Amino acid sequence: MGARKRLAAEKRKEAMKTTYIARLVDYPTSPLKMRIVADLIRGVEANKALDILTFTRKEAAKVLAKVLRSAIANFEEKSGLRAEESDLYIKEIFVDESRALKRVQPAPQGRAHRIKKRSNHVTVILDTRSPIAQEQTETVETSEA
Repeated sequence: MGARKRLAAEKRKEAMKTTYIARLVDYPTSPLKMRIVADLIRGVEANKALDILTFTRKEAAKVLAKVLRSAIANFEEKSGLRAEESDLYIKEIFVDESRALKRVQPAPQGRAHRIKKRSNHVTVILDTRSPIAQEQTETVETSEA
């Protein structure tokens, strides 16, 4: 591997140490339905977002709550801090379209209509608002070394 590639890879690896991500892959619901719920919690504090999702009466809300809890657990595992003590918020949340299963619906007079059964990918990225929490993670890492 060349020097520039290696340096870029090391830089990406360092950036991933302070990035807290959870992904849901190939969930069988329409991306449009999932985006409606994702828009409710974009930019909101993590614990408040969990409360919003708990009281949202859509199937997608239950799934997003599970993904958000996974991202919070990833934060606690990577940083060594508790989510309640830090100022976590949803930095990014996006819903991408996944594969679509193509099915046939019988129609009148011997015809057939195509149906696309859509699925999606969800990515949640958390961050801390206060730089104090990030400094605490740096001190924890240096004290372990």
